[in-house]
Parts: sequence; structure tokens; C-alpha cells
Amino acid sequence: MSGIKPHQGAPAGEVEAFLDKVRSMPPAKTKSGSNGRLVLAMDATMSRQHSWDQALAIQGDMFAEAGRIGGLDVQLVYFRGFNECRASKWSSDTQSLARLMSGIRCQGGNTQILRVLKHLRGEAGAGKVNACVYVGDALEENIDQLAHVAGEIGLLGVPVFMFQEGQNANAELGYREIARLTRGAYFRFGRDSAKVLRELLTAVAVYAAGGRQALADHSQRSGGASALLLEQMK
Repeated sequence: MSGIKPHQGAPAGEVEAFLDKVRSMPPAKTKSGSNGRLVLAMDATMSRQHSWDQALAIQGDMFAEAGRIGGLDVQLVYFRGFNECRASKWSSDTQSLARLMSGIRCQGGNTQILRVLKHLRGEAGAGKVNACVYVGDALEENIDQLAHVAGEIGLLGVPVFMFQEGQNANAELGYREIARLTRGAYFRFGRDSAKVLRELLTAVAVYAAGGRQALADHSQRSGGASALLLEQMK
């Protein structure tokens, strides 16, 4: 994983393609008075420290924007080291999530995406999950096994947004398949794409909390990726 060269920037066409994919998704649905629920899953192996720090900064924006329309519950799922894969409690508090994330340091190890997907399947089976975001740069597992569980997640109605840093071809193949089977979306970004990543993750959080109308309101305030998303949805 450490030998992957990061993709230099995110071409405009890739942003448009990502937003076009999200365009066709049905609105997220939450029970009246309840928060949207978003699983934030991350590869926390050694090569991921830079993106982990980015996500720590971005998650505050995700909570803030979702909070404008009723709130967001986030569960952090991460793996690192030798066979370590953990999930936090659901939280609607950006400060508590920030404290948790700031106390975790990335460690060397192989990917454990299958465990993440199985956990997501269990959470979705126990209660509504509106969306999942996964951020990573590699895939060192059997894609057919991942696809099987991803298909089950798709049947449960949970879109998975797969964000890839770098240009690992095998990771791209698997990430795209997971996104396809769950009716989510795939996007590749570079180390210099923090602004784009922030806009897209925030847009997904807003979608999880309130669906397309919430995105429309968010777009009026922030423009950027949300505005592009709404253009694709017309």
C-alpha cells in the first residue's frame, strides 16, 4: 500500500461522473424526527495517515451541514494493524467523534474491507442506515467475496460511496463493483484534492440526513459540489 503513487488532482470529468452517478439515486428516507445515519468507514493502515487527518477535519463540516436539516448520526468504522477492525457507537456529536479520531493512529496491515461490509450489513439489518462512505487506497482481498456481501447490502437499500486515493487498479476494480452493487458511487481523488473531498463528503452527509431537497437547500448556501450534483439531478 505504501508504494502507491497518489493521483495528482481530481479531473473535472471525474467529479461530474461521480455526481452524475449520485443523481439517479432515490432520496434518503428517515423516520419523522429522527437523524439520518451514516457509516464512515476508513482504511487506517500505515499509508492512510494523511487522509485520516483530512477526514478528521472534514467530519465537523459534515455534522454542521446535516445539523441544519435535522441531524446526523455517524458511526466510525476502521481497520488497521494485525486483524484489528473496530466500530464506534453511533454519535451525533462532532466533538466526541473528533476526540475518537484524533486518538487513533494509522498502523501497517492488510485491508479488511470484507469485515467492514459484513458489519455494515449487520447494522443495516438491525436498523435503518441511510448511506456509507468508505475511504481507502488499496484492496488485498477476494473481490468475489466482497461483491457477494455488497449485493446483500444493496438489497437492504444502503448505498456505499467508495472514495479511492491513488491509482491502484485492483482497488479501483473492487471499489467500482461495490459501488455498483449497492447503487452507490465511486470517486478517485488525489492528496491535493482536500477541497473536492470535503464538498463531496459533506454532500453525501446532507443526502443521508434529508435527501434531495436537503441537498437543494445546501446548494443555495454553499454551491460547489452540491450545486453540480443538483444540476445533474434536474
